[in-house]
Amino acid sequence: MFSKIYEGSVYHKRFKPKVHELKYKVCSFLFDLDELDQLDQSLKFFSLNRFNIISFWNKDHGPADATALRPYVEKMLDEAAITLDGGPIRLLCYPRLFGYVFNPLSVYYCYTKNENLQAIIYEVSNTFGERHSYVIPTQGQDKGVISQQCRKEFYVSPFMEMDAQYAFKMIPPQEHVSVSITQSDDAGVLLKANFKGDQTPLSDASILRILVRYPLMTLKVIIGIHWEALKLWRKGVKLVQRTPAPENPVTLVTPTNQMEPKS
Repeated sequence: MFSKIYEGSVYHKRFKPKVHELKYKVCSFLFDLDELDQLDQSLKFFSLNRFNIISFWNKDHGPADATALRPYVEKMLDEAAITLDGGPIRLLCYPRLFGYVFNPLSVYYCYTKNENLQAIIYEVSNTFGERHSYVIPTQGQDKGVISQQCRKEFYVSPFMEMDAQYAFKMIPPQEHVSVSITQSDDAGVLLKANFKGDQTPLSDASILRILVRYPLMTLKVIIGIHWEALKLWRKGVKLVQRTPAPENPVTLVTPTNQMEPKS
């Protein structure tokens, strides 16, 4: 079983126009999309598309229509001329905890049958019920730290301008995982965010332990987002007018539409 739990913490630091930092202990789950049915059958406290202590619902990701995710991901990859030949697709995300979840960022790691990482898909959700995905090929970077970048195309935070770019530094899930994002504009770095976690097996025993160590974690995610937004507002950070989501919910990133990250 390649599906795992990663326990660690999320850290954000905003640099402009006010410095603002936050750090929360969290745990993310890595789901191999081909193992979801097996997990549903073998674990008492996990269910697929059904209520349980921990559950995974297809409608929480992708097109939000409850259909299987693998065909959806493969279609995105086909449009980007990326071929897996049936290799695994693994999704790092928060599951539902007692039926509730909000995923600001979910990350798909897309491999060939030989476990060569071909692409990473960054699925971003905002608090307005909108979702957008950035499909970025790894371009031969399948080991160590993977560096990628793209333009910001999707409104996320009411305190962040749209004219910006993302730089990603990723350590794919193994014994440890790291997801690091730097958001910049022409004047420099706006925000740095990262999640770092250590692997633990996914089992009924570990699910019960998660309940004790991270009680109501998924609810705390959305509460934390609004609490930090309130603190930014109190610091005098101005609201940015919301822009409509792109008509196409998928951005295919190629070398020609990438931007160089700011230092």
